[in-house]
Amino acid sequence: MQPTPPPDPLDSLLDQWGRGAPSSPGPLAPEVWRRIARMEEPVKRTFWEMVHGAFARPSFAAAFVAACVLLGLFLAEARRSRLQSEYNRELMQSYLRLIDPLLESADRTSSTVETGAKS
Repeated sequence: MQPTPPPDPLDSLLDQWGRGAPSSPGPLAPEVWRRIARMEEPVKRTFWEMVHGAFARPSFAAAFVAACVLLGLFLAEARRSRLQSEYNRELMQSYLRLIDPLLESADRTSSTVETGAKS
């Protein structure tokens, strides 16, 4: 069995302090409760106040700017890819137009050579 520690002298003082009801300060208490009730009422904020409140936080503002930059880079890359695709298609078509007359003339000469050899 362990010995009990000696009683703390503050225990009796704290017990006396906790037993007595606090004295009413008079008209101050109703005013305090009125202020507390007023602060607990939900505040109706407009859309622009909410937007301003969100952008007032530096972390949100920085994240928004980073998202806008990334979106801009993505859209620029998508546009660049589309332009490159159109350029490649035009280049392929011009190459085929350039080669096609050569292929037609090669087909004509080969067909005349074959017909000449048969006769």
